[in-house]
Order: sequence, then structure tokens, then C-alpha cells
Amino acid sequence: MDQPMEEPSEEPMADETVVGSLEDEAKRRKERLMAWKSKSATKDTQSGEQSKENVLPKPKFRNYNPHDESLAVIKAETGKLASVEDLIKDQLEAAKPQPVAETIDLNNLTPRKIDWDLKRNIAKKLDKLERRTKRAMAELIREKLKGEQSIKLTFKKQIKIGKKFYMLEYSEDGVTDS
Repeated sequence: MDQPMEEPSEEPMADETVVGSLEDEAKRRKERLMAWKSKSATKDTQSGEQSKENVLPKPKFRNYNPHDESLAVIKAETGKLASVEDLIKDQLEAAKPQPVAETIDLNNLTPRKIDWDLKRNIAKKLDKLERRTKRAMAELIREKLKGEQSIKLTFKKQIKIGKKFYMLEYSEDGVTDS
């Protein structure tokens, strides 16, 4: 009859610890929310007391004449109506045509070629290319002149060598035929 007591397994204990930790986290979360609500409530009450006076708009009686004399003071001010004559004068002045001589430009009257807009758009690029072309041509001319000078120098050297050879061959001592 007396049976030894079995110890509970570790698995239910693990579940209890998980549930316990979840409950603890829920309690902490509730505490944080309550603290946050209390902070925001104190801020709202401080600013709310000041803003209650400013929040309520004063009534403006535009189409209603109040019977109470204390409210009659608040009656909306009537604005000045713009005179129709002034508005019409302003519109007529704005509608007057400007003198034609000032607005017509002779450049705008002349017909343009079909590709004038294309030329206008690529004018900067063409100027840049033209400058590069001139620079390249000048460089080519310089190189050609340097080459000609070197040819002239070698030609002059050849003449001098030929002259010396001629002098040796046909010296005054005698003409030798080889």
C-alpha cells in the first residue's frame, strides 16, 4: 500500500517556468504601459488646463441677431464690400492691348530654316569640336615641319659627305678613275 512517491518529471516544470516567465513579461509590459499612460496624462492635464481657455472658439453671429445683449457685443464685423466699378476698371485696364510696335521683333517675323533648332542645340558642341580640330591641325603642321627639318639636315649632311668624297676622289693631285 505504501508505494514510493514518484517524483514529477522535469517536463511539466519546464512548461511552468515558460508560463511563469511569460506572465512576468506580461506584468512588466503592463507596468510600462501604465507608467507611460500616467506620464502622458500628467502632460495632457498641464497643457490641457492652459489650452481649454484658448480652445473654445467665440461665436460669430453673421446671420443672427442675438436677443441677449451680452452676446450682441460679439456680433461679427461686416466687411467692406468691394465696389463693382473699381473691379470693372481694373479688368478693363488689364484687357487693354499693348502697343504693337513694342511687341513685334523683326527677328521673330523672318522665316527660319527647318533645322534651326537642331543647329541651336548643337552649336556649343560644334564650337568645341572646331577648337579641337584647329589644335590637332596645328600639331600636325608642327610635326611635319620638324620632319622636314630633319630631312633637310640629313640632306645637308649627305651633301657635305658627298662633297668630301668628291674632293677625295677628284682631288687636284690627279683624277682617278675607279
